[in-house]
Amino acid sequence: MAKAKKVIGHRTLGITIIAALMIIFGLAEIATGFTHNFFGISTANTLTSTIVAVIIGGFYLVAGLLILTMRRLAAEIAIVLLIADIVGRIGLVVVGFYPINSTEQDSSIIIGTAIAAIFAAYIWLKLKLFA
Repeated sequence: MAKAKKVIGHRTLGITIIAALMIIFGLAEIATGFTHNFFGISTANTLTSTIVAVIIGGFYLVAGLLILTMRRLAAEIAIVLLIADIVGRIGLVVVGFYPINSTEQDSSIIIGTAIAAIFAAYIWLKLKLFA
C-alpha cells in the first residue's frame, strides 16, 4: 500500500480565520492610532502615539497577510511581527500612550495583547503546515 503524503502548504480553516482576524484587528489598531478612540478605548492624542500605534497595527495587518501565503518563512516573519506588536503594546502602556484609567480600557489592552500572543503561539504550533 502506498503511504499517504502529508499535504504541506494547505491552508486550514483555523489558519484562514486567524489570518482574517489578524487583518481586521490590524486595521482596527491602525484606525485607533489615527482617531485615538475606538469603541470607547482611547490612546494619547500625540504624534508619537499615532505613529507607534499605526506601526504596530501595521505589524498585525501584515502578519495576517503573510499567514495567507502558507509559506514557512512568511509564517516565521508573522510570528516576529506579532511579538513586535505585543512588545509595542506593552511599550505604549509603559510610556502612557495607552492610558490605564478604567476597567474597560485595562481589560481591552490585556485581552487584545493576549489574543496577539495566542495567535503567535497558534501559528508557531502550526508551522509544519507551511511550505
